[in-house]
Amino acid sequence: MFKFIHAADIHLDSPLRGLSQYEGAPVEEIRGATRRALQNLVHIALDEAVDFVLIAGDVYDGDWKDHNTGLYFVRQMARLNKAEIPVFLIAGNHDAQSVMTKSLRLPDNVHTFSTRKAETVHLEELGVALHGQGFATKSVSKDLSAKYPPPVSNAYNIGLLHTSLTGYEGHDDYAPCTVAGLTHLGYDYWALGHIHQQECIHPEEPAIWYSGCIQGRHIRETEKKGCLVVDVDEQGDHSVRFETLDVLRWTEIELDASTCADVGTCVDQFSQRLETALEEAGDRFLAVRVVITGKTEIHDQLVADGVSLQNELRNAANIHGGEQVWVEKVKVRTRPLDSGAGDAFDDGPLAMLHEVVASMKSDEAALEGLSELLKPLQDKLPSDLKTGDEALDFSDPALLTTILGEAEPTIRRAWRAMEAGQ
Repeated sequence: MFKFIHAADIHLDSPLRGLSQYEGAPVEEIRGATRRALQNLVHIALDEAVDFVLIAGDVYDGDWKDHNTGLYFVRQMARLNKAEIPVFLIAGNHDAQSVMTKSLRLPDNVHTFSTRKAETVHLEELGVALHGQGFATKSVSKDLSAKYPPPVSNAYNIGLLHTSLTGYEGHDDYAPCTVAGLTHLGYDYWALGHIHQQECIHPEEPAIWYSGCIQGRHIRETEKKGCLVVDVDEQGDHSVRFETLDVLRWTEIELDASTCADVGTCVDQFSQRLETALEEAGDRFLAVRVVITGKTEIHDQLVADGVSLQNELRNAANIHGGEQVWVEKVKVRTRPLDSGAGDAFDDGPLAMLHEVVASMKSDEAALEGLSELLKPLQDKLPSDLKTGDEALDFSDPALLTTILGEAEPTIRRAWRAMEAGQ
């Protein structure tokens, strides 16, 4: 019997571009998280006295800014080398052979699979055969598994593959393959990488698992992250358990403003939800995005006083979580109780403007025209605003609709101020 760790998508020293744009962002805390998560991976391997470690691609997030990234990885692998724990890894799309211009010699316990063709490493003392192939280029569009070698007889066969299978929403379609194709090869276990969410694709023979990434890097990678520890008994039966490695956790807290009479009630609801999230996170740092939804009488106030709202929520985070919590962003997606276009207005310029804005949201032609008007602005946006989770794309009707929706409360507030003689 033997035991191994299946990990993937370390993305060591991921640069997290644009993070400095967030006021109060704990930049060093977040940027150092991937290193500390890798350190935790090594701790688990040593504590569990595993027989070997598998890393299914994307050790690095791309070419190194300097050699410090590689030096840190080597130091961690050297700790495993001292304990005589071998490590087997493949290159993924982020650290493909064509991407990396810098390199360092790895300790003797680390084996990197070829990127030219699939190869097999036979661990005879354990009765294990490992099969794998890394990415030669960033964009691999062919099914690498189709040319993996047949299983070694009288051995427990494990395949390492960085793949999107038949496609995952939000992930590039790299090294596509099918569950049927992997099953047909006759291996016992497939250690997959590329998808950052831990998932069992096929529980029985062969076991097909995504371990997920070891540390979430942004708000799209919420909840706990880690690795899989796999125990295989003398009959070749396996058991898989998840071990948490992340040191910083991203979470989204959704608030329902439909029952909120004022902003204070909304903040109280956030405080209660945050307490639960802190308990679940343990001693980890918590990066929170707040999303406020529902049809509510305080819609205009939430939208128009966005800065005040954000500061109230951040203050609540300070009270309940101190330095352990950072409110990354507040998104208001509420709707007004009265969503009529211009019914609340007398005749006049503001009523006409409000009606135009409200009608544009459901007018495809108007949205296309607005997108065309904003094209010069789109071209001038800095690269940080064109990529990532918060990318601005003025050709996206959903974004334009959101912007128009946020303009309506401002118009209503202006009308009320005018009515009050201010």
